Amino acid sequence: MRARFSTTMSDLLATDERAALVLADIGPIDLAAGTAAADRVVNVGIREQAMIGVAAGLSLAGLRPFVHTYAPFLVERPFEQIKLDLSHQDLGAVLVSIGASYDAAAEGRTHQCPGDIALLGTLPGWRLHTPGHPDEVEALTRAAATSDDRQYIRLSTQENRTAFPTDGRIHPVRGGSGVLVLAIGPLLDAALEATAGTGHAVAYTATPVPLDRDGLRELSAGFDRVVVLEPFLEGTTAAAVGAALGGSGIRIEHIGVGVGEQRRYGTAADHARLHGLDASGIRRRLDRLS
Repeated sequence: MRARFSTTMSDLLATDERAALVLADIGPIDLAAGTAAADRVVNVGIREQAMIGVAAGLSLAGLRPFVHTYAPFLVERPFEQIKLDLSHQDLGAVLVSIGASYDAAAEGRTHQCPGDIALLGTLPGWRLHTPGHPDEVEALTRAAATSDDRQYIRLSTQENRTAFPTDGRIHPVRGGSGVLVLAIGPLLDAALEATAGTGHAVAYTATPVPLDRDGLRELSAGFDRVVVLEPFLEGTTAAAVGAALGGSGIRIEHIGVGVGEQRRYGTAADHARLHGLDASGIRRRLDRLS
């Protein structure tokens, strides 16, 4: 996903005079070196708060800034600047993170960020994307370049085999009865494996905020239970899902990254297993919820 973002961003810098890229000593720093777009790539060094302020300034100047670094340094560390410099001033920007919840587990807790979607979800007017395939990354990046709003694109090293439209809708993937499993972003393949042979239906979205509430209501009609698989902090989408299905009598469950720390390094696959977000763990949790 990160490689696709880099090539897409390179093309945008070359073809779209509004496109700009702000980095904090991490990422494709020399992406536009020696080209006419070089002055639209700004590396602020390890100054993440300043990175957001620079993006706000570029937005005020009429550019479309993309801001890229690891999720905890992009969302958690400069959150006050995101809240004030972008949201409060109603300025547009596109934040593009890497690392997801625990992709960089080998780097330790400093590089883990399961709470990013929940945190950004406290701010008004943001569209938050968790693509599950490189094709979705490119489509979301190109679409964001044509807008003036505030968006967040969460890249991951985990990805699905198949890409889906990035229209913000919830898309049916596999039919079934009784239980509808809504997989968000890169958890789709694990969801399909976990539910194989169970008769559960599976649906997918790459945009949890704002959630496609109409689509969820429509797809969940006739089901007894909806289980939401979240590649971020468990329960992040609870309010939106509850609002969509309130009064329907459908039982709602969430399976996501636990709030407790896993105090070890290891790989992303290790942490998925520890949080019960690999196919085996999802299957066990679905069975316990029955």
